[in-house]
Amino acid sequence: MSTTEKEWFRVHSAVYLLLVHENKLLLLRRTNTGYEDGKLSLVAGKMDGNEEVKRAAAREAWEESGVRVDPADLEVASVMHRLSDTGEWIDFFLTVKRWEGEPYNREPDKCSEMAWYPLDGLPEDVIPHVRQAVENVLAGVFYDSYGWQH
Repeated sequence: MSTTEKEWFRVHSAVYLLLVHENKLLLLRRTNTGYEDGKLSLVAGKMDGNEEVKRAAAREAWEESGVRVDPADLEVASVMHRLSDTGEWIDFFLTVKRWEGEPYNREPDKCSEMAWYPLDGLPEDVIPHVRQAVENVLAGVFYDSYGWQH
């Protein structure tokens, strides 16, 4: 790279799935991940690259919860531009219209609990940006930012 060329900025991306059944949201308790361990989050994961957002979400649904999701049954409901101690992120939050199978914990080494929680009374220990994003989805807010000093 020459001294006049500037290196391109890189951002991390993740997908999060809102699996809702009978007005309850599926949440997982993180463990042994090195990030927000002990707190609740959605079925989620980093994008691997060279994969479209809905396909990445469908892959994560299978990897973490054992449910099969057709990408056509996913809708991007909210996007968050987030700054954290792990870098800058673009997070995609997707609602799931339908899925096949009963969710179960496929990654017990990274998840100590998987359970359904009432949408209108989420536990206090949900990861803060995830809580904000779920509230955004419920309120119809498509874009938000998190972690930036204003």
